[in-house]
Amino acid sequence: MLGEDQPVTAAYSRRGLQPWLGLLLTTLVLAAAAGCTSAEDGGSAAPSTSQTASSAGTSASATPPALDPAPRRGQCYRLLFDEAVAPTTTRKAVPCQRRGVTARTFFVGDLDTLAQGHLLAVDSSRVQAQLAQVCPKKLAPYLGGTAEDLRLSMLKPVWFTPTVAQSDLGATWLRCDLVAVARDGQLAPLRGPLRGAMKGEWRGIYGLCGTAAPDDKRFGRVICSSEHTWSALSVVAFPGRNYPGIEPVRKAGAGCEEIARAEADDALDFRWGYEWPTPEQWGQGRTYGVCWAPSDGS
Repeated sequence: MLGEDQPVTAAYSRRGLQPWLGLLLTTLVLAAAAGCTSAEDGGSAAPSTSQTASSAGTSASATPPALDPAPRRGQCYRLLFDEAVAPTTTRKAVPCQRRGVTARTFFVGDLDTLAQGHLLAVDSSRVQAQLAQVCPKKLAPYLGGTAEDLRLSMLKPVWFTPTVAQSDLGATWLRCDLVAVARDGQLAPLRGPLRGAMKGEWRGIYGLCGTAAPDDKRFGRVICSSEHTWSALSVVAFPGRNYPGIEPVRKAGAGCEEIARAEADDALDFRWGYEWPTPEQWGQGRTYGVCWAPSDGS
């Protein structure tokens, strides 16, 4: 874990932690840079065969590669965590009602692979950066929530492109999937309707929770539908693109105390925590702090 503990009172804890989304984006970029040769989801069209005659008799000619069908919005998949952070996938769609579904496609679009009149490779850093902007922006409207809601949830976007081979055949689609992170390195099954899910009671299912206080060595981020003792209450956003500095981001969490007080059963006896971003986490995309408090009954 990154960061350090800075307790002010016995009731106050705070710690900087490696954000899952930063890990996801870093893994995705590294995987994309390395390239991949597997076929994307959706299956292959049945190949046709042809015959050619020669003096030695009749033999089958080589079958040209087929262009696989593009993915469709609303399809569901059984993905493992490592598969979800890969740039392409071989998984076939399954019925969304089937148990063990961990990903659902919420947006399908077209890649912009032209730059100044030149065709870019599908695994180029510029094309991959395009996905890293498109899919996160599409997720909040799909779920019916705000940017803060997403930061307080374990619902995350992941994305896929055609393989280099399929791109060479003319495939230009991009695919955005919704996944729920159960804990570090593990996805949770998706439950119930997902479109507009954040307009209802979603926090008890997909919210961001902790296994202990943020300054405890046993702390781990988990989905709120699993066993937990602390819950994320709100986020502290910072303006600008540049890291404000350690002291400014630490001091910005002073308001977490009042937020936790309002949620506590006893306004005179309660605990709270503030988790601020480190410079490394800021560079990975976590440009906000998190206010924490013990869950009910803990």
